[in-house]
Amino acid sequence: MATKTVMEVVSGSVRRPAVRSRQIGIRLTETEYSELEATAWKSRKTLADWAHDVLLSNRADFSSEEMQLHIFTELVGIQMLLLATNEQLLRGDKVALDQLNVLFRQVQATKAAKAQELLARRSQKQEK
Repeated sequence: MATKTVMEVVSGSVRRPAVRSRQIGIRLTETEYSELEATAWKSRKTLADWAHDVLLSNRADFSSEEMQLHIFTELVGIQMLLLATNEQLLRGDKVALDQLNVLFRQVQATKAAKAQELLARRSQKQEK
């Protein structure tokens, strides 16, 4: 896993890596420390560097709700693409590459609105 290095701007456009100046401390049992240290060594890292990477990689870039909406939107897009091509394929017809590209662009452009529409309908049904 690559670690992102935070950069600071110095003298306008010259950049250098940001200095790690803040610390956090936790208390571990000897067993916990040994287990974490062994895990870090397997990654060829010091315990401090391994813990740094693990903590930063687990911070929430997306809230759980945002991620669920993103996944739902992608599923709606897949469904739209399948529905647009299934009838033709089930008849034994081929879908031309240019036709598939057009369908894909249409799905990409409309899947978010369709997902929002489906969620709004579901919300209305739950209110009744």
